[in-house]
Amino acid sequence: MKYHIFSPYRVCPLGAHVDHQHGLVTGFAINKGVDLWFDVNDNSHVHLESKTFEGIVDFEIDAPSQVRERHWGDYARGAKFALRKRFELKHGINGVIQGSLPVGGLSSSAAVLIAYVMAFAKANDITLQPFEVVKIASEAEREYIGLNNGLLDQACIALGKKDELLFLDCDTNEYRLIPFGGQSATVNSQLSIVNSDSELPFEIGIFFSGLTRSLVNSDYNLRVYECKTAAWNMLAYTEQPLKTFDKTFLRDIPKATFDKTRIAMPARFARRAEHFYSEYRRVRQGVTAWETGNLKLFGKLSFDSCESSIHNYECGSPELIAIYEIMRSLPGVYGGRFSGAGFKGACIALVDPAHKADIEKVLTERYLAQFPEYERTFQVFWVRPDDGARFV
Repeated sequence: MKYHIFSPYRVCPLGAHVDHQHGLVTGFAINKGVDLWFDVNDNSHVHLESKTFEGIVDFEIDAPSQVRERHWGDYARGAKFALRKRFELKHGINGVIQGSLPVGGLSSSAAVLIAYVMAFAKANDITLQPFEVVKIASEAEREYIGLNNGLLDQACIALGKKDELLFLDCDTNEYRLIPFGGQSATVNSQLSIVNSDSELPFEIGIFFSGLTRSLVNSDYNLRVYECKTAAWNMLAYTEQPLKTFDKTFLRDIPKATFDKTRIAMPARFARRAEHFYSEYRRVRQGVTAWETGNLKLFGKLSFDSCESSIHNYECGSPELIAIYEIMRSLPGVYGGRFSGAGFKGACIALVDPAHKADIEKVLTERYLAQFPEYERTFQVFWVRPDDGARFV
C-alpha cells in the first residue's frame, strides 16, 4: 500500500486523572503503537481490515456517521464524524490497521483515532497542524465514542518527541517538550524542537496485567462527574455562582477554597479533589526534577501519584495494585504507576536498564503466584520514548 502511518502509544509518568479537570500533565510517546497502511480511493468508500480484531469495516466518508456499533470500526467512524464538522470529505481509503501491544492502559484508542484522522486528512488533501489533530481526535472520542477525556492522550501521541518529556497545561493548551536535564526546551508547536543527543538513563517497563478493559464501560466517566461535583460543592459552600456541569472544572477553583470547604463535602468528593490538587503540585515538582536531571525524585513523585490514585481517586484493580506494590519493592525501579485510567490494563515503571532482567523475572514470579489465572496473558514489554504520530 502507498501510505503508512505509525501512531504511537503513550505513557504518563505524572499527571494522572487530571486532564479532564484542566490540570497539568506529562507524558511520552513510545516506540510501540498502531500501524495503518492505506491507499486513497477515487470514490467515497472506506474499507478497513484489522490484524488485531475480527471483522471488516465499510462505510461512505461523505455520509453522516451513524450511531456507534460498539465495534472497532467505531473509531474510524468517529474520526470521520469530527473531521466532517470542519471539512468536506470526498475520498475514502482502503486500509489495514494493526496494534503492536495488548489493548489496555496505553491509550490505544487515541492512537487509532489519530491514525484515522491523519489518513482521512491525507486522502482529502487537508493539511492539519499537530495540535489540530489533537483536538479533532479528542473531540471524536468525547462526542462519538462517549469517553469524557481531556487532551493528554492525544497530545502525547501527536506531539511527542524522542527522549523529551511533554509538559501540557490542559487549561491553556500551552506545552513544552523538555529534554532530560534541561539541555534545551522549546515552547509550543510553532517553534522548532532541539533534540538532545544523549540517551535517557532509563527504559520504560510495561507490565500488562492480562486483564483488558474498556474505559467507556469502566468507572472512568463516573470519576469525571465526581470531580465536577466536588467543584460544584466548593462553589456552593462559598456562595459563588454555579456554572453548567460541562463548564465546571477543579482547575478554576483555588486550593484555598478546597481547604476551607473539604470538611463540609461528602468524603468521596473531597478525596477526588485532594487527588487533583496534590497531583498539580507533583507535576510542578516533577517537571523541575526532570529539568535538573533528578531521576530519583521524578520516580518518587510517580510512585506518590499512584498512591493518590489508589487512595484518593480510588481506581486500580487488585491486579494492578499487586503489580504496583511488587515493582515498588524492586531494586532498579525509579518510579511508576498505573498506566491510563487505572481500571484493569497495565502498570508502567521507569527502570535502570541494568536491572531489567531481574525485574522482569521477579515481578512475573510474584504476580503469577498471586494471580495464576493470568499465566497465559500477563506480559512484560520494554519501550523507550519516541517521536509522535507520523507518516513512515
